Amino acid sequence: MTNNRIIEVLHEIAELLELKGENKFKIRAYLKLAAFLSGYERELTDVYAAGGKDAVLEVPNIGEGIGKKIIELLQTGKLKYLEELRASLPEGVETFMKIPGMGPRTAVFVSQQMHAKNVEELEALLENHKLSGMKGFGEKTEEKIRRGIALYRRGESRKYLNVAFAAAAEIISELKKRHKFTRIEYAGSLRRLKETVGDVDILAESDDKSVMDTFTTLDCVKDVIVKGDTKSSVNTVHGMQADLRLVEPGAWGAALQYFTGSKEHNVLLREIAVKKGYKLNEYGLFTADGKKKTESASEEEIYGKLSLDYIPPELREGSGEIEAALKHALPDLIVQEDIKGDLHSHSSYSDGSDEISVMAASAKKMGYKYLAITDHSKSLKVAHGIDDKTMLKKIKEIDELNKNQKGFMILKGTEVDILPDGSLDYPDELLAKLDIVIGSIHMNFSMEPAEMTERLIRAINNPYLNIIGHISGRLINHREPYEFDYEEVFKAAKKTGTALEINANPERLDLTDVKVKAAVGHGVKLAIGTDSHGTEQLGHMMYGIGVARRGWATKNDVINTWDLDKLLGWVAKKRKA
Repeated sequence: MTNNRIIEVLHEIAELLELKGENKFKIRAYLKLAAFLSGYERELTDVYAAGGKDAVLEVPNIGEGIGKKIIELLQTGKLKYLEELRASLPEGVETFMKIPGMGPRTAVFVSQQMHAKNVEELEALLENHKLSGMKGFGEKTEEKIRRGIALYRRGESRKYLNVAFAAAAEIISELKKRHKFTRIEYAGSLRRLKETVGDVDILAESDDKSVMDTFTTLDCVKDVIVKGDTKSSVNTVHGMQADLRLVEPGAWGAALQYFTGSKEHNVLLREIAVKKGYKLNEYGLFTADGKKKTESASEEEIYGKLSLDYIPPELREGSGEIEAALKHALPDLIVQEDIKGDLHSHSSYSDGSDEISVMAASAKKMGYKYLAITDHSKSLKVAHGIDDKTMLKKIKEIDELNKNQKGFMILKGTEVDILPDGSLDYPDELLAKLDIVIGSIHMNFSMEPAEMTERLIRAINNPYLNIIGHISGRLINHREPYEFDYEEVFKAAKKTGTALEINANPERLDLTDVKVKAAVGHGVKLAIGTDSHGTEQLGHMMYGIGVARRGWATKNDVINTWDLDKLLGWVAKKRKA
């Protein structure tokens, strides 16, 4: 529970209290604390960890009443008082507030004045343009709400990769504790590392039918949809459906291939099978008359029988991988072991939860050779961006820490804001003192595409900027990407020797896989960064690697597969150009 999240909660409480007509002094107390925390140098999580409840209550501007609520947030991540406030609102308001772009005021107006009680009724109002004639509403507002509804529905039906992985890992781990399996593995879009996942598909090879009894009674099961001897489906507490299928011996390869998908890939593969005199389905590879079955203990056997090179799951989207496999022209995709370091992380200097030394120790333990500490620059006040003087202090601290490092280096870096005119938030004199510079856009998203393109290209042309971070600014299921000309940006990045980031945060995954493939086609270098705000997020590298693999990227396309000397030489080359 970061200070930023606590600030969001305080603002929401204040807004809800105002809607209910509560005492203005009570409202002001929440806003006052939110304003204080936006500039507070310590994370309340750290305060609580160091000194418990009493330490939190000693923080300036935190009174006993609000303090108890803060402590509840820190302990549980939830706040009963906020849930009660939401529940006390008119019917539909709580749901409407989950729609990106709809704040409490708009949600209450739609519910009370327009009598909409659910998303379907809100959509009917939009369809008939009932809102655009009301005060404060216009066509742009209606369109914004429509886009918000689309994002809301997507978020309801498809979950982030890390959520899906947590669900699959918990189920498989619990099943393994109680049963013996020849093999057990997740399939579907999760195995293909799609950016969002609809449900979790798990395949298991076992002759123990009691597995289904265990599966349908796991602690993570919310309710059972259907239970059978070889297939069962449940709804989980993770908000996802999970399906378990038992696979017969000898059919594992065919089943895993089929249930991994995608549908487009499987259709093309079946066409290849037919041309070669076979029939392919989830039960195996058969002769055309369906009488003789070919053993398929592995997926490699299936692809081999069809004269195809093995196609990694991430490429199975029906987008040229079959043709490449027939020609033996599939790329040698990047793997986790290729990564030498993480080039995007935040420390307690800005909005990270851990000190630099702690972040570095964790990265070193992961086998990395370097970690860039890229705290936010001064303009991003909501993320405690640091000023020039504090940056110099941070540089000095990293230099001191590096004196005691062996086989590992902490890189002095920043995630500097790209300002609306394309200039950077720090002067070149300060950027020159850093090892790596990421430039990102965090504000003024609504610029015209041509202006946004110019903004990005001007930043790319700065000799001290090495990487463009989360280039489209999107937040999956919550915020749409801003628009610009990718083609022109790719050209500028290639010309100047600037890398584009694959942000591995499961809520971003930006660049997308499609844009990664296009960037690689233009000869643009990539950087995979976790954007970690704590040691626990350094493990998100796997999601960025997944995007890179889906975009057909190899080790040679990604700069943080390089040794430190090569990386620093690449940085120096642009500065000298």
